[in-house]
Amino acid sequence: MSNVIEVHNLQKSYGQEVAVGGVSFSVQKGEIFSVVGPNGAGKSTIIETIIGLRKADGGQISVLGLDPQQDARELGNRIGTQLQQAALPDRMKVWEALDLYASFYERTIPWEPLLEQWGLGDKRNAQFGNLSGGQKQRLFICLALLNDPEIVFLDELTTGLDPQSRRATWELVTAIRDQGKTVVVISHYMDEVEALADRVAIIDHGQLIALDTPANLINELHGETKVHFTSSNGFELNLLSAVDGVTSVSQDNNHITVSGHGSLLARVAAVLAQQNVAPADLRVEHPSLEDVFLKLTGKTIVN
Repeated sequence: MSNVIEVHNLQKSYGQEVAVGGVSFSVQKGEIFSVVGPNGAGKSTIIETIIGLRKADGGQISVLGLDPQQDARELGNRIGTQLQQAALPDRMKVWEALDLYASFYERTIPWEPLLEQWGLGDKRNAQFGNLSGGQKQRLFICLALLNDPEIVFLDELTTGLDPQSRRATWELVTAIRDQGKTVVVISHYMDEVEALADRVAIIDHGQLIALDTPANLINELHGETKVHFTSSNGFELNLLSAVDGVTSVSQDNNHITVSGHGSLLARVAAVLAQQNVAPADLRVEHPSLEDVFLKLTGKTIVN
């Protein structure tokens, strides 16, 4: 699989503050590549430098074989961007925004189907200022897709969306990738990254501290699975402590947590069944990408 983005030793400072300190990675054609990190980690600076909005202080960047600074016009016609800080005049209508942005490119696709695909078909004549936060986000994604780009950059694309809309948006992003496009997603929602990304780059203090598939990053964590349930029958915890793979058992009032490795849920459920205990809230909690980030950086994703 060929690389459509190559970043080598990228460096960017603002005065004495180092925003990006020698970051290198590549993005493969046709993948969903996610960049995550806490606020101020440098992830937005990296993306803005890749698309040509900022000039790097050092290093080399190639996007579709082009230099973001020297080949800005050609690159702009081949990529689409939806940036978190984007804004439009409040009185501008949705169709006017699409018509305006279409004039920026040498080639565009019809925007009416985009509105329908992203749930904005009935907002064609609505003013931007009257749209909800989620509707504004979806409009910016439509604008990013107008020129049928080869690479799409999406910055915090589900901010302001309700849970159902977030899931629907994930499906649409996957559909964009399935059309053969490359998608670069900046996000602080780890469940989103885990669900969408083929590979994820974790950035902290301007450094690339991990890069791999979500599954591999989680597996390398060697984290424990946890089984939770509630029991009010004075269940004997030592029965669970003896289960193969169990490393610890804890109890907080009636809530019991069993930690360990392997097929933990099946083994715990078997012991409970032998004791005629059938908790209605039996659930399993697997290690997640959030756990990976916490382990690598010592902090949660949102600062």
